[in-house]
Amino acid sequence: MIRPQPILSISLSFLLSLASLTALAGPLIEPGAELELISADFNLADGPAWNGSALFIPDVKGEKLYQYNPKTEELTVVLPEAGRISASFYNNGRLYLSENTKSRISWLNPKNKVEGIAGQDPNAKSPARPNDLVADDQGGIYYTLTRQGQVIYINPEGNQTVAAEGIAGPNGLILSPDQQTLYVSSTGTKKIWSFDLIEPGKTKPGIHFASMDSGPDKGPDGMSIDRAGNVYCAGAKHVWIWSPSGKLLEKIETPERPINCAFGDSDMRSLYITGFSGLHRIRMNAYGVAQNPAPIAALQKKVARPSTEISETLDSYLNVVYAQDGDRKLLCDIFRPKGISKDLPAILIVHGGGWRNGDKNKFRALTLELANRGFVTVAIEYRLGHEAKFPAGIQDCNAATAFVKANAIRFGIDPKRIGAVGGSAGGHLVGLMATGWENPKTQRNVGLDPRASRLDVAIVMGGPMQTTTGSVAERSRDPNSGSNSNVWLAATIDENPSLYALADAHIQIDKNDPPIYFQEGERDNPEGNRLSIESLENHGVETGLYVYKDGKHGCWNLHPWFNDMVEDMVSIFEKHL
Repeated sequence: MIRPQPILSISLSFLLSLASLTALAGPLIEPGAELELISADFNLADGPAWNGSALFIPDVKGEKLYQYNPKTEELTVVLPEAGRISASFYNNGRLYLSENTKSRISWLNPKNKVEGIAGQDPNAKSPARPNDLVADDQGGIYYTLTRQGQVIYINPEGNQTVAAEGIAGPNGLILSPDQQTLYVSSTGTKKIWSFDLIEPGKTKPGIHFASMDSGPDKGPDGMSIDRAGNVYCAGAKHVWIWSPSGKLLEKIETPERPINCAFGDSDMRSLYITGFSGLHRIRMNAYGVAQNPAPIAALQKKVARPSTEISETLDSYLNVVYAQDGDRKLLCDIFRPKGISKDLPAILIVHGGGWRNGDKNKFRALTLELANRGFVTVAIEYRLGHEAKFPAGIQDCNAATAFVKANAIRFGIDPKRIGAVGGSAGGHLVGLMATGWENPKTQRNVGLDPRASRLDVAIVMGGPMQTTTGSVAERSRDPNSGSNSNVWLAATIDENPSLYALADAHIQIDKNDPPIYFQEGERDNPEGNRLSIESLENHGVETGLYVYKDGKHGCWNLHPWFNDMVEDMVSIFEKHL
């Protein structure tokens, strides 16, 4: 159980006085990207939601619910007689719906049947009609009652309370990525309000966040947010984008009035915009906030994948801020076995995705399983290649290690027993955390003792240690290869060899490094890090290679390899922690 301690002073200083050494990727909109019309076959397209593979779009006037598959480019009707659904939102393995005419919030079950959750009395003389909604990672739901000037909160048990009131025409709403701030658009005043959350469903007084003045036209409507905390809101003629501090960053013009927006596609870099002209899409350098995985097995569809069900024997702390760079908060999810008073070893979990994609939820099953085995697990996000360039990513990872050590008392962790495991690009980062920890250029806080981010053991799954030689370097030199490293480092190896050297975990191996082990699928590249294993052995650093029969890249996230790989991880971590 979490100990009732404040954040340690070293951690607070660390969060608030980071020296940024990173270069931002550039404008929010991908260079050359144009607004693309997906379909005009709507009477009025309203609040969309991405479920990980498809986009759901309510046609509020056509009274249908559509689904768009970007891979096949097919738009199909899911519910032909849906009624007036004014918005949708996907999280926790559920598609939540705001049923305007039925005055309730509901969800679409796996059999495509709509089930009510809670709402207002539809038979009242002047019934309150839900407008927009957002669901948090704990299973709570916020929705707006525009005429009543209220935001209502439904807790996970289905009970309702007023979260905020006295708002002139509340319409769209969205939560910040750390879920500590609720943003609400006020159509009546053309203002965006922010409400800090005291606890789920209970807000502090609202603060004027931004204004949307497009002359006499109507004010703000539906909202979305990206991983950096930038706020998106549909207006009279544009989608407006503000930074977390309220600075206007961009305006995306649409052919007719936009109504709502949401991020989608496999990399979460497409902004889908709905409105009077139908469904549009534009490519961004920003990333949408990933959905929290289904917390119960009944909502999970991919049987080949290990369960993301959160056991009742675990305490969970989602969206904990582990570092901050300007407006950008960096988040992690922490899981700890309940009922254990002694300090436990901690494992950082670093996701993959080619340094350009992925999120902290990607390895949720592994994070939970290791926590069930007696470790405190910390699944971290880090800035990806279209948001910020290297060395931002490795600096984030090292900042996470420093945070875990600085907050050891708070989370019941032994700061002298810290390990990490990562897969693919996350494997590379874990390797670089283990060998590059002494290099000040991999640290964002240059005044912090580098030992604050030193690991005690590391496991690299299918990740390259080498970037100046080997496959990463070879692909970098080919201008037609679509090299991930060229995006992440903003250069080819020939253009910036010193930066590739900073990213090379292999050439930074020395005798001071912690034990580093490798897990590889047989059909991946088991011998890819042989030179690193030999170098570690020559430096007297303990190492080893585990190969899994018939395993391909990413087998650590799939059955039947998952259990065997976890068993070996536990053996390694128990040996060194």
